[in-house]
Amino acid sequence: MNHIKRLLSVALLMFALVPAMAAEDFSAKEVVLEHIKDSHEWHVTDLGEGKPLVIPLPVIVNSSTGWHVFCSSKFEHHADANGLRQGPYGLAIATEGDNAGKIVENGEPVLDLSITKTVAVMFINVAILLCCILFSARWYKKRKASDGAPGGFVGFVEMLVMYVVDEIIKPGVGKGYEKYTPYLLTCFFFIFTCNVMGLIPFPPGSGNVTGNIAVTFFLALCTFLIVQFSGNKHYWKDIFWPEVPTWLKAPIPIIPVIEFVGIFTKPFALMIRLFANMMAGHAIAVAITCIIFLVAAQTVAVQLSMSALSVIMSIFMMCLECLVCFIQAMVFTMLSAVFIGLARVEPEHE
Repeated sequence: MNHIKRLLSVALLMFALVPAMAAEDFSAKEVVLEHIKDSHEWHVTDLGEGKPLVIPLPVIVNSSTGWHVFCSSKFEHHADANGLRQGPYGLAIATEGDNAGKIVENGEPVLDLSITKTVAVMFINVAILLCCILFSARWYKKRKASDGAPGGFVGFVEMLVMYVVDEIIKPGVGKGYEKYTPYLLTCFFFIFTCNVMGLIPFPPGSGNVTGNIAVTFFLALCTFLIVQFSGNKHYWKDIFWPEVPTWLKAPIPIIPVIEFVGIFTKPFALMIRLFANMMAGHAIAVAITCIIFLVAAQTVAVQLSMSALSVIMSIFMMCLECLVCFIQAMVFTMLSAVFIGLARVEPEHE
């Protein structure tokens, strides 16, 4: 009963903080898209009508007048009649159309190397990850092999490392797994850190790093290159001249074509699996929270009941997301290890 009372108290508090707005003035779609998409500024919250609290980020672009480096606060917050947020040097941020969210000049995109929200959050996550790993490494540097096992945070890091190495990397890669351990551990901890930091609804968290397909594409590309350069003669023979009936290989190379396409479908599956799962998780969690705002114009009974339901579902989704953060990092690492191991497998008769 006490837990129910606390939950209802939280619901009442959240409802009290909801601005007086009509349901038709609130767009859940815009809130969800704003959270999962990238941007040139880091939106924190709204202090009131027309007063957003944002963290400006560096803009680095190459337009027809050369390279320009300035702060994203130079752009107008509101779009004009053409759907453009005007800025310096004849540049603007498009808010609609095919170039929505991009910096344009005369309606055409420019070369953009800006530090966007996703990039900024990724840098923060990398810095946090480096601090955690170097702190743990420093503990081992000051200890002898005969000393007892570490505890606390260092012990937690050691537990994760040993679990990933012994249960994922070693069985997946097989003999000679030591050479690939640094890369696979980096993948696991980077993805895990980004996923966990994405659950924090305020800076330095709230970034949808692994829900950005450019990030997952690069991770999958790294695995793809390592797999291809690690492949032995047996791996390439199974692709271009597999042990199947000759009529399936020549004159029409049916099986070799299928095997060759499989080279690219594996990293594609890695990319889409991580991207889709993390983006969907963030979108669902934000959408459930939006229920509170969508019922703001309803009766008190509807407001309280739906707000309580939203809080309960949000807590459930956050707990589920914590589990998903670990599972997705583990699955990406496991599949990468398996793909590397398959590229290094030896013929059965050997």
